[in-house]
Amino acid sequence: MNILILGSGGREHAFTWKIAQSDKCSNLFVAPGNAGTASIATNVAINVTEFDKIKDFVIANQIEMVVVGPEDPLVRGIHDFFLADEQLKEVIVIGPEKLGATLEGSKEFSKEFMFRHNIPTAAYKSFTADNLEQGYAFLESLKAPYVLKADGLAAGKGVLIIQDLHEAKDSLKEMLVEAKFGNASAKVVIEEFLDGIELSCFVLTDGKSYKILPMAKDYKRIGEGDTGLNTGGMGAVSPVPFADEVLKQKIEDRIVKPTINGLVKDNIPYKGFVFIGLIRVNNEPYVIEYNVRMGDPETEVVIPRVKSDLVELFQAVGNQTLDKVSIELDERSACTVMTVSGGYPEAYEKGKELIGLDTINGSIPFHAGTKLEGDKVVTNGGRVLAMTSYGKDFKEALATSYSNVAKFSFDKMYYRTDLGFDL
Repeated sequence: MNILILGSGGREHAFTWKIAQSDKCSNLFVAPGNAGTASIATNVAINVTEFDKIKDFVIANQIEMVVVGPEDPLVRGIHDFFLADEQLKEVIVIGPEKLGATLEGSKEFSKEFMFRHNIPTAAYKSFTADNLEQGYAFLESLKAPYVLKADGLAAGKGVLIIQDLHEAKDSLKEMLVEAKFGNASAKVVIEEFLDGIELSCFVLTDGKSYKILPMAKDYKRIGEGDTGLNTGGMGAVSPVPFADEVLKQKIEDRIVKPTINGLVKDNIPYKGFVFIGLIRVNNEPYVIEYNVRMGDPETEVVIPRVKSDLVELFQAVGNQTLDKVSIELDERSACTVMTVSGGYPEAYEKGKELIGLDTINGSIPFHAGTKLEGDKVVTNGGRVLAMTSYGKDFKEALATSYSNVAKFSFDKMYYRTDLGFDL
């Protein structure tokens, strides 16, 4: 079948890498893609939110499956756009419809969903500029640190964790009154702080049944020892060493099953990935947030551990026969190290040439923010390249990734050297 992947990051390169190995894939396209996807598929110069252009391309190239990488087109309703069009409605779209995508598009919607279905999560309240004073009072009722979340999409930067009450109040005002995150923070969710260690659970569902993919742990902060500003992710490991069988069973029984059952009960159609951000507190799992797509850089360690044919799994999602197929996983660990542009996650420069990519051996380099300029590969984003390796455990996998990260470079390249320090 002819398949189109939407997106341009490391997640989409990992999907492309895996789907290209399937006997069921005839022609593979990525819109807009990057320098990595260009080597194994055909890049198409279309933005992920240009629905009309995507429609024209899908019809012209007889595309039978569209895999949506990022959240933005899902929250804007690309799946609904396909279902509403006579020429597109038979195309399999991997990614939920707009209602389901609201689980990521609105923090308040997702918290209400969790409370409605008794899914363990932190206590919370929502506020707007109209009840700012009540927001201040709620902050005063909590113990530090204070967690403030922009209700809408803020490109992974809309969550603040603040130690000082006065600073938390100032930040709440900045978000609500001064639109610190634009429309995304017109409403803010304040929730109690949960102290523990985070991990991510990835679920593929056809809206009725589900398959749990490998779990992963990512590293969000820019600095060593998890310090400094939040980023889109500086690296990831899978499996998660502290996620034993007891914890995994609790996650499935208390969180995964009630989530999928809740979608059915609430009449929320859902075909795609549910990414459940978790925190383990005293060996009990709580949900921090839902995302409605795979994570990045977690995809770069989760997908390499899936041995099954991904296209076959996606077809089963489209046909709602996911309960009829099995999923085979690689027992090895996979770890990825993200190399980023100097200055990221704040101001950084693009267009820096990547030198030494041809010397990498024993790792899979997933391109995140790259593009081709003639025959050169240059940087085109904050997060540039994720170096993924297998190993008998996370230490061996990380050692291989680090040895290959040292073989290539670009101007002002930076990466964390301490991944796995807390495991």
